[in-house]
Amino acid sequence: MTCAELLIHLLRDRYHVDTLFGIPGVHTVELYRGLEESGVRHITPRHEQGAGFMADGYARATGKPGVCLIITGPGMTNIATAMGQALADSVPMLVISSVNRRDTLGRGQGRLHELESQQGLVSGVARFSHTLLDPAGLPETLARAFAVFQGQRPGPVHIEIPIDLFDSPVSPPEEWAAPMIYPPAPDPAGLAKAAQWLHDAQRPLVLLGGGCVKAPEAARELVTRLDAPTATTINAKGLLGDAHPLDLGANTGLPAVRRLAHEADVILAIGTELGETDYDVVFDDGFALTGRLIRIDLDAQQLVRNQSLSLGLIGDAAQALTRLLEYFPAPLDKNGLERASMTREALNLVRGPAFSPFVPLCNTLRSALPNAIWVGDSTAPVYAANHLLALPAPRHFFNSSTGYGTLGYGLPAALGAQIGQPDLPIMALVGDGGVMFTLAELATAVEYRLPVVILLWHNQGYEEIRRYMDENGVKRLGVDIQAPDFITIARGFGCQATQVNSPPELVKALESRPADAPFLIEVEARNWFDWCSGDAPVP
Repeated sequence: MTCAELLIHLLRDRYHVDTLFGIPGVHTVELYRGLEESGVRHITPRHEQGAGFMADGYARATGKPGVCLIITGPGMTNIATAMGQALADSVPMLVISSVNRRDTLGRGQGRLHELESQQGLVSGVARFSHTLLDPAGLPETLARAFAVFQGQRPGPVHIEIPIDLFDSPVSPPEEWAAPMIYPPAPDPAGLAKAAQWLHDAQRPLVLLGGGCVKAPEAARELVTRLDAPTATTINAKGLLGDAHPLDLGANTGLPAVRRLAHEADVILAIGTELGETDYDVVFDDGFALTGRLIRIDLDAQQLVRNQSLSLGLIGDAAQALTRLLEYFPAPLDKNGLERASMTREALNLVRGPAFSPFVPLCNTLRSALPNAIWVGDSTAPVYAANHLLALPAPRHFFNSSTGYGTLGYGLPAALGAQIGQPDLPIMALVGDGGVMFTLAELATAVEYRLPVVILLWHNQGYEEIRRYMDENGVKRLGVDIQAPDFITIARGFGCQATQVNSPPELVKALESRPADAPFLIEVEARNWFDWCSGDAPVP
């Protein structure tokens, strides 16, 4: 085989990769030789950033790594933003790129797509970046990448292959089966100590992050037996189902949950960074834990970040949830149901002025698309849904308001989720500002007939930044941007589109959505708010 052929065979036959996202370039044409006959599906976005976001959405929706083929130079700088988002949210992504010939690397000769150090540039947004210098080392390098995805805190991995290696002959491996890698289990003595602290606690609290999504049943059972109010991060939404009486949702940035956290004497945090965009969304460093903090995480360094640690265990979150159950054969009585109920009542989310206008939106979408995966950009309905929405299962809600916080994520990530979960309805929540970063991916949706519902919240610019400017006495500049006619643009791409101004109109639009093509629904924010406040004009 050639090195390029071996790469595709390893991805397909050893690691069961069924989809690749990428844009061919003159430096990667050899990777495409025979690809069509391989049975591996290739999706061509309209920008490498879109490829990265699609791979991200695919990975979050399926639990499998998203894989990209990217050209040298501009392809890598374009995808770097998507890799940054995936790194911040621990999303498994494999980015395979070309790089210039081995004899030209680092020489600054002005070669096509040349970067002085492509690997150095990408290393900051990858778990590791490797330059393949010998085709015989390809199986080992891929094994390292998938070891990261399976055995430690996941994230993007970058492998670059010099263009002169693609057609180099290489012997295929004798064994095509992938190595079996199991993540580490938490130390039994540490688990016993943690269980004892939880037994002795008077006011326990549980914090569950995205690392727990592989074990929803164990998570639900554990918090029930601990009788502990439980907050989930945005990436763990749905972990406890949509009606668990101990669930406080992703509301640790709000005063009522902060008071509960401050009063907790023992806190169990599993698979969560305890990071700012989940626990301090008001950005005042006001989330404070005063009790004994137990943390379980795959990343040893993460154990000591953000909050003062009392007991740390390195290990897989799913195994931790399952093994902790052994220490609690019968439910405890910690007054958890009452404490959780009082906290939810104090949150007053449905009636609060910040969220109440979005309640009809969330309820309408939830009713019309009951099993949908919600994929969001950084936009007002997403911020509200982070707090309001309860879902029956994990991997059904993710967005770019966490971690890296990039704009332009929602649309391409939703397309990736649809490719990974073709039998589920997929919905992209995007704003008029953010969607213009990746609006061209409407063409991808149309080309591959992906039936994604794209709900475009139009509030005439960057509303969140406008508010920050106003609150800090800064004169508005650069936030009241001019938007195009989205309906005309969508139809120009061949995408059906309509505009709605109220929940009844939204219901009617969703009922008429096509079954095998994307559908854009534009919501005029001011008209929606008028309807919700009762100030809408009478027809």
